[in-house]
Amino acid sequence: MGEWIPLTTPAGPVRGWLARPEQPPLGAVVVVQEIFGVNPHIRRVTDQFAKAGFTAMAPALFDPVQPDVELGYDDTGVSRGRDYAASLGFERALQIVSASARWLRESGHRVGVVGFCWGGTVAMLANARQGLTSVTYYGGRSVPFLGEPARAPMLFHFGEQDPLIPAEDVQKHREHHPDATVHTYPAGHGFNCDERHNYAPESAALAWERTTDFLKEHLR
Repeated sequence: MGEWIPLTTPAGPVRGWLARPEQPPLGAVVVVQEIFGVNPHIRRVTDQFAKAGFTAMAPALFDPVQPDVELGYDDTGVSRGRDYAASLGFERALQIVSASARWLRESGHRVGVVGFCWGGTVAMLANARQGLTSVTYYGGRSVPFLGEPARAPMLFHFGEQDPLIPAEDVQKHREHHPDATVHTYPAGHGFNCDERHNYAPESAALAWERTTDFLKEHLR
């Protein structure tokens, strides 16, 4: 369903995986990758948003550091992905998200952002710093930024069995963002990803339903 398009950003040229719905769009979504790049899983998620009625784009955030990154969910993928994320940094990631949102907005859409893991923290920052409605799936690096106030509606998904995000960190999200919606699930880290060993299909389906309902409400 999707296709690669070129995107000009302040961080340099990147590719974006763009998927369009068959019907008039309900809004637009910037899909923010995990540390594994815009790999087959993230492309499927982007296509899934299009099937749900949204124009969706997943920018390849690592292109300024290393083009064409598509990593697997093994130790090598984790190590390389962490290095790429550190080399890129949050500031350049946000520049790319902003450019993606601007491209989608110029097509006449209201824009939100949905991010996963490292990308979940990017999505939260895009809310605080760019005013984008955001959905964060298990953003494991968000705690240092919780003091930044939300500027748009915000939704969080966490796994109750996630060793990277303990219950006390989830509670910090509730305390710092009392107007946000926080959901937890009987699942581990990365529970939405069907390529991970801890994929939890029931939790993923419920989180997806809540995500699309949230976006339909706030992007109309």
